Amino acid sequence: MPLHTAIASKLHLLEDLPKGFDGPLTPEQEARLAQFHEAPDYTPPAAEVEPVTLPGRHGEVPARVYSAAGSTPVSDRCFVWVHGGGWVFGDLDMAEADWTARELVARSGAMVVSVDYRKAVDGTAYPVPLDDVADALAWVRDHRRELGAGTVDGSLSVGGASAGANLVAGAVLRLRDEAGWVPAHVVLAYPAVHAVLPAPSSQLTELMAGVPSAARLRDDFARVFENYLGGPLSTADGYAAPALADLRDFPPTTVLNAEYDDLRPSGEAFTAALATAGTDVGQVLVRGTLHGFLTRPGTEEPTDLALEVMAHHLTTDRTPRPR
Repeated sequence: MPLHTAIASKLHLLEDLPKGFDGPLTPEQEARLAQFHEAPDYTPPAAEVEPVTLPGRHGEVPARVYSAAGSTPVSDRCFVWVHGGGWVFGDLDMAEADWTARELVARSGAMVVSVDYRKAVDGTAYPVPLDDVADALAWVRDHRRELGAGTVDGSLSVGGASAGANLVAGAVLRLRDEAGWVPAHVVLAYPAVHAVLPAPSSQLTELMAGVPSAARLRDDFARVFENYLGGPLSTADGYAAPALADLRDFPPTTVLNAEYDDLRPSGEAFTAALATAGTDVGQVLVRGTLHGFLTRPGTEEPTDLALEVMAHHLTTDRTPRPR
């Protein structure tokens, strides 16, 4: 289907902009990019927000705990959420982190723990960002009651977007292998889980032909992923690129793919691989939107749909299958 009108009407603002990894923008270009992302009529839902630091092997991991207003927890469910940003950009203030957490609290009543991680800059590379996410998830698993997330028996799920989805999938695989534990459910939004992106379909190629290069990811993906690895693509293992892993006993999973997204083949191929491995997996194609739709207002129809799917899994009984 066509791009949502709120996106299509602003797409011209991205014309001739360099890609995010091609260096700094001019002031005029920065103004256009800000105009493309601005949402003056959207107010994210209210929530109680508490900054916390979680212990990790490389030092403290910044996080925020989001919960519904009031002293009594609305739900004993907890959702650990990890933002994206090409393993280089992003923080707990970005819309993909803050808006998503607030929306999920409002829609499900669950507690959301939004987790940051060390970025692949200034010599930092894999496995350090993955270590941060795996350590944070393990700590929340063991100490979530200290954060006010009801009983320790309540369901614990985890999700991430783009590079954050990669880190989440890798962390789940590592905890499966090292601790024999998996969360109740995994949500992967527009994930990047391959070292080499699968080839796009002819239909996707045709769709993406009309998308400005500033919103394209395929041509840059190899160098972005090599930057995360700190080496050539051939050095990737199944924790860095979860599509390479043995996926048996991976927990129930929902994959959310954007219709107009160069990374869509990665999400689609991973869904198929999970199904082949025996995982209870569902896939949703979020139509009319681009990669990064969780950076857009929760009132915009494609993002609203995606958030409803995510919230559904925080209000539905799910328990990990025994290993």
